[in-house]
Amino acid sequence: MKKLGLILSGLVIMALAACSTKVTSSWRANNAQQIQKDQKIMVMALVPQKDRALRSQMENFTATELKRKGYNAVSSLQEFGPDEFIKMGEKQAIRKLQGSDVNQVLTIVMVDKGRERSYTPGYAYAPYGWGFWPYYSRWYNTYYSPGYVTYSTRYQWEGNLYDLKSGQLLYSVQSQSFDPPSTARMAVLYAQQVVKDMTKRNLLAKN
Repeated sequence: MKKLGLILSGLVIMALAACSTKVTSSWRANNAQQIQKDQKIMVMALVPQKDRALRSQMENFTATELKRKGYNAVSSLQEFGPDEFIKMGEKQAIRKLQGSDVNQVLTIVMVDKGRERSYTPGYAYAPYGWGFWPYYSRWYNTYYSPGYVTYSTRYQWEGNLYDLKSGQLLYSVQSQSFDPPSTARMAVLYAQQVVKDMTKRNLLAKN
């Protein structure tokens, strides 16, 4: 029972730490101006073909988060469909976007998706303040009691904001999503964190 309780406690701690999404680094061009709310931002996600539902979620939730701040943001998938730009060259694609009155493009790319394995010992570390037998017993069980193995999924994302007219890269953000309970939840957290970072870097208005 004692061992089971320790395992369950460990799982609770891991669950609280799991499903996190955080910005790991970001960059803003020195001459990048704050985006005006009457300008149109198109969100374009690039993920493996088999994850088309995830593409829709990343685009829609990011566009929605931008709209919550008063910006004119749209999903590329909703506006043009899944395959509109596949066979286009650069000039043709830009003309297509400009014809839809797009001013900036925010690309969201899944740069990596990996599965991680971790092992947790059966017993935790024993503090030095314990007496002889509790200390010895805890270390004994650490070495001789079986632990358990858990698996988690880690996503790495890169977002780039481009000015469509000049082609300049205005902003770039790298982030990680760890063991999301669902892709929809990951997309929501991603949108919140990235839009928060864009605001912090003064690309978006604070109010």
